[in-house]
Amino acid sequence: MAYFDAASTESLHPAARDALVAALDGGWADPQRLYGDARRARLLLDQARAKVAVAFGVRPDETFFTSSGTQAVHLAMLGALSARRRTGRHLVVGAVEHSSVLHTAALHEREGGRVTTVGVDRTGRVDPEEFAAALRPDTALACLQSANHEVGTLQPVAEVAEACRAARVPLFVDAAQSAGRAEVPAGWSLLAASAHKWGGPPGVGVLVIRKNTRWRSPLPEDEREGRRVPGFENVPGAVAAAAALEAYAAEMERDGPRLSALVDRIRERVPHLVEDVEVIGDPVRRLPHLVTFSCLYVEGEALLTELDRLGFAVSSGSSCTADTLRPSHVLEAMGVITHGNVRVSLPRGTSATDVDRFLAVLPGAVARLRRTAGVQVSE
Repeated sequence: MAYFDAASTESLHPAARDALVAALDGGWADPQRLYGDARRARLLLDQARAKVAVAFGVRPDETFFTSSGTQAVHLAMLGALSARRRTGRHLVVGAVEHSSVLHTAALHEREGGRVTTVGVDRTGRVDPEEFAAALRPDTALACLQSANHEVGTLQPVAEVAEACRAARVPLFVDAAQSAGRAEVPAGWSLLAASAHKWGGPPGVGVLVIRKNTRWRSPLPEDEREGRRVPGFENVPGAVAAAAALEAYAAEMERDGPRLSALVDRIRERVPHLVEDVEVIGDPVRRLPHLVTFSCLYVEGEALLTELDRLGFAVSSGSSCTADTLRPSHVLEAMGVITHGNVRVSLPRGTSATDVDRFLAVLPGAVARLRRTAGVQVSE
C-alpha cells in the first residue's frame, strides 16, 4: 500500500517514537509539583516547548500545548474575540478556511457577532486588497490559513499581516498544513498547529499567542499551561511532538524539493493521461507535497475505493467531510468541479516509483468507473 494522505496525518516519525517511549518513563509525573520526578517532567516539558518555539520563530513563553490543533484554533479565536469585545464583535475569515475556523465563526455569529467572509480566486487564494478592505474599526480578529488543506495553495499571509497591522487588528493563522513543511511568514498575532501533521503523536496541538496580543481564556480559569489551556499536561506527547517537528523540518528542508518535483509530475501528467480532468490549486505558490484534481463523470468516493483496491491510500472530496455527501466548501468557493475529487499528499520518503505506479493505474481506474456509470469512454 502506498500512503498518499499525508495532509490528513503523517505516520509517527521515528524520532517521535523514541522520544515518546523515553518520556513515558521519565515524564509521567505532574510537572506542576516540586519533588524530583515532577521537576524532571517539568524540564522535559520546558525543553519541548523551547524546541517548538524555535521552529515557529517565537518565544517559549508564547508557546502552549493543547489537546489538538482544533482546540488550539478554538482557543485562539474565542480568546482573542473575548479580549477585544470592547473594540467590536466583527470577525473576518477567508472562505476556504478549515472547518474548525468556520465553525467557530458560525458560533460567534449565532452569539450576536458579525462575520465577513473574504472570497478566493480559482486557485483558492484570497486577494490581499480585498481582505484589507474587509477590515473595519470594529474588527476584533482576522483569520487566514497559511496554506489550504485541500488544494495546497499558499495564502498571502505577509501582505494580509501588514494590512492587519496597519488596521490594528490581530491576525490568527491556522498553520496546520504548513508547519514543518514551509515557513510561515511573520506578522501574525496568534497561530495554531497540529503535531500529527508533521509525524508527531495525535492528541497534541500547539497554540502560539504573541506578546502584547490581547487574549482572554473563553474557558474557566485553570493553572495549567500559563492559564491558557486547561487540563493536565501531556508531557510525553509534547516531547514527542517537539522531537518530530525538529526532525521533520530538517528532513523537509532537504527532501521538500524532491517531493515538489514529484507533485509537479502528477500535475503535468494527469491531464494528459485522463480526459475531462481539472488539476486544482496554484501550480507555483503551493505546498510542496500536495496536489488535487477532479474527474468529471466519476464519484470521488468510488474513485477513492478503487484506488485503495489498487494499493493507494488517498482522500476524496472535502478533507473535513469525507464521510458525508456534502460538497467541499473549499472547492465550491473556488468555483471548480466539486465531484470526482482526489487529493494526493505525499508523506516523507515517498518514492518516484510509487508515483509512477499511481500514474500508471489512475487512467484505468477512472475509465472503469466511467463505464460503470454509463459514460462513453474512448479507448
